[in-house]
Amino acid sequence: MTLTFEHIPVLSRQLIAGLEIRPDGHYLDATVGGGGHSSLILAIAPAITLTALDQDQQALAAAQAHLQEYGDRVQFYQHNFADYDPGSLRFDGILADLGVSSAQIDRPERGFSFRQEAPLDMRMDQRRSLTAADLINTASATELADIFYQFGEERFSRRIAARIVAQRPIQTTTQLAQIVLQAMPHRPRQSIHPATRVFQALRIAVNQELLALDTLLERSPSWLKPGGKIAIISFHSLEDRRVKFGLRNHPNLKVLTKKPIVADAAEIAANPRSRSAKLRLAERQDDSKE
Repeated sequence: MTLTFEHIPVLSRQLIAGLEIRPDGHYLDATVGGGGHSSLILAIAPAITLTALDQDQQALAAAQAHLQEYGDRVQFYQHNFADYDPGSLRFDGILADLGVSSAQIDRPERGFSFRQEAPLDMRMDQRRSLTAADLINTASATELADIFYQFGEERFSRRIAARIVAQRPIQTTTQLAQIVLQAMPHRPRQSIHPATRVFQALRIAVNQELLALDTLLERSPSWLKPGGKIAIISFHSLEDRRVKFGLRNHPNLKVLTKKPIVADAAEIAANPRSRSAKLRLAERQDDSKE
């Protein structure tokens, strides 16, 4: 069976311009996904090389297929960027697209979406043991409420958590979504499905996404050459706040974007998932001290 992992890279024109790609540069794509951003970088000049990371084995395999024309100009590693150690290697630019890809959402067996019935998995790296089902079925009501509130900004977190605990065990995405729906006050109009924030919160908790992002923001500036750029695309306020202050407060970085770069109307029309994307950029300073 042919592996498909389609993912339209968001804010690609702005990201490429912001990184100021050097014709002989070496770049780190910390979330290579389907390889969309990486292919744009590699196509700029034949001497460009790239290190590609992804914790999702399916994504990494798809990126290898998509970027195979570039041969040994690309090195692939299955890593969460929080666990990556480049050793003495330094990069001319680093990019990280923090969004969940369309392929991950659209594959029912991955358990990221409540649109189709599937096991409650949600692991980006399936070598890890903890699943969303483990959390839902073992955490206390207080622990679940904290997860939903902190990572999903869900104001009915305690009501939802109590209903979940009362109806355990819960094993599938649709079962959980229905329980969340039952726990919510009846409101005639809602812009998003009532389970959206709960599923976001569980995914963040299972994959320790915010902790990993904090680690990246702390460590990655030291992986840049002087003058090298870092570009991070986030998709919700919890991430964007961390990126904003992480770049601003790092002593080795100069922020290049006082406000985040967002998609224009044309890109949103072509790719609706770009609507929530925010790009921030910073530059490694020549006089930095490690």
